[in-house]
Amino acid sequence: MTHPLRIRAFRLLFIGRTISSVGDAVVPTALAIAVTQATGSAAALATVLGCAMLPRLLLLPIGGVVADRWDARRVAVASDLVRCLCQLVVGLELLGGRPDLVHLAATAALGGAASAFAMPTRMALVAGTVDGPARLKANALTGSATALIQLCGPALAGLLIYGVGAGWAFVLDSASFLVSASMLAVIRVRRTPIARRTMLADLAEGWSEVRSRGWYWSSLVAHSVWNGAAAVLATLGPLVAARRLGGDGAWIVVLEAGAVGLTVGSVLAGRLTPRRPVLVGNLGLASYALPLVLLALAAPVPLLVGGYAVAMGALGFLNPVWQTTVQQHIPAHVLARVTSYDWLLSLAATPVGYALTPVAASAWGTSAPLLIAAVLVAGSCLATAAFPDVRRLTATGRPGAPTGAVGDPDSDEAAGVAAADVTEEVA
Repeated sequence: MTHPLRIRAFRLLFIGRTISSVGDAVVPTALAIAVTQATGSAAALATVLGCAMLPRLLLLPIGGVVADRWDARRVAVASDLVRCLCQLVVGLELLGGRPDLVHLAATAALGGAASAFAMPTRMALVAGTVDGPARLKANALTGSATALIQLCGPALAGLLIYGVGAGWAFVLDSASFLVSASMLAVIRVRRTPIARRTMLADLAEGWSEVRSRGWYWSSLVAHSVWNGAAAVLATLGPLVAARRLGGDGAWIVVLEAGAVGLTVGSVLAGRLTPRRPVLVGNLGLASYALPLVLLALAAPVPLLVGGYAVAMGALGFLNPVWQTTVQQHIPAHVLARVTSYDWLLSLAATPVGYALTPVAASAWGTSAPLLIAAVLVAGSCLATAAFPDVRRLTATGRPGAPTGAVGDPDSDEAAGVAAADVTEEVA
């Protein structure tokens, strides 16, 4: 089996994504500090974040249709260029010293809309550059690199913000999107053209593919609950740490442990091949109940650190395994649309968790919502084992996977092919 990094197309895709992740890792911290310093208002930050989230949620299904219709690679390039421009505008405005909230909200909305078209392309790009047997390792490599960057992201953000200013964090992110677009522009990605129909027909076909697979939709329900539970933990974790665990430093240690666990899980996913990948991955996700319960009980920090590291390790393991399974079992011509519904359900659960948690905590205290979330996430993830499709789905079957290898044309041995000849391959 050819190592994914020996495939030129994936290597460039991997480099572009990794560099882009560096910029993305520093922006959340930079945005929070920049908006807070400029306005002194938490509501202003919530407005900017909401302006990014709303168009992303509304446009995700359409982004999936567009990626399936008009080539995931070209859609990803266009999205990267739009986000490059948005981050550059924000960076220059911050460097100018007088940021305008309306401008920040508008660029956040445009960037959120662009991301709605980029996110459904991710699985399709890997599936179109790496052949089946190497996809797990390719997904694991991407997951490991992203997790490592997230581990270092807050420190890098701090260096940029307090060293040269928050605006440079956005300039860095802008440059990273430009690099990613440049890498994508010169690679060849295999694709399966689809018949031109109405937008509603294409949306319905994508949803039909989701609904017809018990292993897929049942897992999506569990994954959505997991994201909602993560929002509960993210909302109450800092508060509980400050009040009952000795201060903000304890929460920072917990988050760093989670980043380490995420990295280790991603690495293990590239080395282990579970026979029943979805079953194993979903059962592992149930471990997220552990840090929720420990936080509800205000357990000692070392226990909470260990529990959160285990839970995030399970997530790091699941992500590449899930992506590979979807790439192998979902037909190539609907992969972006199916992926868009995956993202939609996952993202929609997060703001729900953010909205309901403060209300529940105000009514019942912080422990109750944490324990409720623990029961829901453990129950939903373990319940997927009751579905025969989940238990029977193995890593060996590959219905719907595209045929033919893509390793040879873009491997190191063929690196002399002119750039103009490797921009696209249509299956």
